[in-house]
Amino acid sequence: QVQLVESGGGLVQAGGSLRLSCAASGRTFSVYNVGWFRQAPGKERDFVAAISSAGGRTRYADSVKGRFTISRDNAKNTAYLQMNSLKPEDTAVYYCAAGQRLATTDYSYNYYGQGTQVTVSS
Repeated sequence: QVQLVESGGGLVQAGGSLRLSCAASGRTFSVYNVGWFRQAPGKERDFVAAISSAGGRTRYADSVKGRFTISRDNAKNTAYLQMNSLKPEDTAVYYCAAGQRLATTDYSYNYYGQGTQVTVSS
């Protein structure tokens, strides 16, 4: 079992930046791949980014490439999502997830946090 807690969300103007954190506890965090997903009101949960267990491989949704950066610090049991050049369409609840696959599908991950709200004003 892995418990995940997201933080760092908030209200920011378009063009601004936020850094989300995903703190893990429980089973060894470093064995899991980590993904970030987001869900806007009335929409499905969408893939944002993922990072392999050791941090050597990453994947990004086309909509965030060049603007968002995923990273992790296994010594701190924490993963991050640095979000730059934010747009109003980035507004959503952001979730981190842990799983065995470096996947872009939400059902591939076993554990999820409770989410953190990101709101980007125009």
